[in-house]
Amino acid sequence: MRDLNVSLLQCPLHWEAPAANRAYVEEMISQLSADTDLLILPEMFTTGFSMRSKENAETSAGATLPWLQQLAERYDLAITGSLAVASDDQVYNRLLFVTPDGRVQHYDKKHLFRMSGEHLHYAAGDSRLVVQWRDWRICPMICYDLRFPVWSRNTGDYDLLLYVANWPAKRQYHWRQLLIARAIENQAYCIGVNRIGTDGNAIAYSGDSLILAADGEMLVDCADAEGLFSSRLSASALQRYRSKFPCHEDADNFSL
Repeated sequence: MRDLNVSLLQCPLHWEAPAANRAYVEEMISQLSADTDLLILPEMFTTGFSMRSKENAETSAGATLPWLQQLAERYDLAITGSLAVASDDQVYNRLLFVTPDGRVQHYDKKHLFRMSGEHLHYAAGDSRLVVQWRDWRICPMICYDLRFPVWSRNTGDYDLLLYVANWPAKRQYHWRQLLIARAIENQAYCIGVNRIGTDGNAIAYSGDSLILAADGEMLVDCADAEGLFSSRLSASALQRYRSKFPCHEDADNFSL
């Protein structure tokens, strides 16, 4: 494995305004370091966390997917984040993982946030995704999935666990503590990317995007700042830690 240079964008989102959000992201991306391997955007980065699923949903022929493919090719990086996607007469909160060769892999959010009625407006996914990218195995998930450690469990199949989110400020403490727990229990780098600002439902977001090492060490804490934040994930440090403290060898065997 080589080291992986990751960047995340912590930002406010224009409510239900995909073109404005794409323009903002494109402006920010121009500031990225040339050696960036992976850029992570928040959950529902084109609209904010809206329950107007049918009105906001795009298809593969919509504007956002080819735009992501163009950015990935232009900057030679993978880019990921979620948006509302219509497929097979359903709408999903779908994370897209796009690479410079135009390849698109996706993960549909499994745990839908019933307290906002998400389960009434979106269909749930039923399978995890592990992406192979520049020698790293990456498992992307979405927001509320963070509360479910069995779904997030590392069975030896990933090196980086990431969550894209619109996680409200009033549960800031939960967000931060659960991200640390997921890193430690899974012996993997863990990244949580949240938004800031206030959405169209007057819900406030404090950001608190984090990049964590496999032992829970804080590598990047974005607090409530707006902007791009980057870190180099050390492959050798991860391998040394797993070798020195191999608790994964005593994990219980079970299947979901």
